[in-house]
Amino acid sequence: MYLKHGSPVKMMESYIAVLTKGICQSEENGSFLSKDFDARKAYLAGSIKDIVSQFGMETVILHTALMLKKRIVVYHPKIEAVQEFTRYCFWSLKRLCPALVWHRQDWTILHSYVHLNADELEALQMCCQQVVLKIPSCDCSTFPEAEAMTMGKLHKEIGQLIVQSAEDPEKSDSQVIQDISLKTREIFTNLEPFSEVSGDGKKLVLNIEALKQRRFPPATENFLYHLAAAEQMLKI
Repeated sequence: MYLKHGSPVKMMESYIAVLTKGICQSEENGSFLSKDFDARKAYLAGSIKDIVSQFGMETVILHTALMLKKRIVVYHPKIEAVQEFTRYCFWSLKRLCPALVWHRQDWTILHSYVHLNADELEALQMCCQQVVLKIPSCDCSTFPEAEAMTMGKLHKEIGQLIVQSAEDPEKSDSQVIQDISLKTREIFTNLEPFSEVSGDGKKLVLNIEALKQRRFPPATENFLYHLAAAEQMLKI
């Protein structure tokens, strides 16, 4: 197009047409339709079942960290393996992570290429990482000071659901994702009775006293509180 018109204006017009109308037409290449390239298919590219088979019940640690929008360090001596896992794995992470938190479908949470130079190390130290994922040893662990990541009965239930669904030979990856998504929706539904409309009437906020009166196990109450914080449901 640039060779034909000698100006970037025509190229920009096509770009804007795709951005605003989802379509671009040219004499040489015919029509391009955005709807023919569903972004959700990218989240399904790869196998969440393979990842769960690697980490087993520890997958719930990854799921919890994603739900609470915590920082996760993924380690492997080969950068290719890190990139493959983060894209394959966070909504993925960039595949498993979105798959574990399908309601968000967000790839911007991932930064899969770090050289560990001085500036990057300083930035990592300021991040207050919550979870470390070591791919070679299939190890997923939390930092001792990560209070929000305290596991309890609810997490055990979620972990068992993820593992059982992933181990079912009759279920596809998309069905496993759907099972996890339904459980996630159930968790948010459980949070609704402890929510109220904010003073400005613009959003729901957590009623902490109502949550405490329910007398959930400490780990469950802690998780729901931090989930509300992650969803910006705390009163400011």
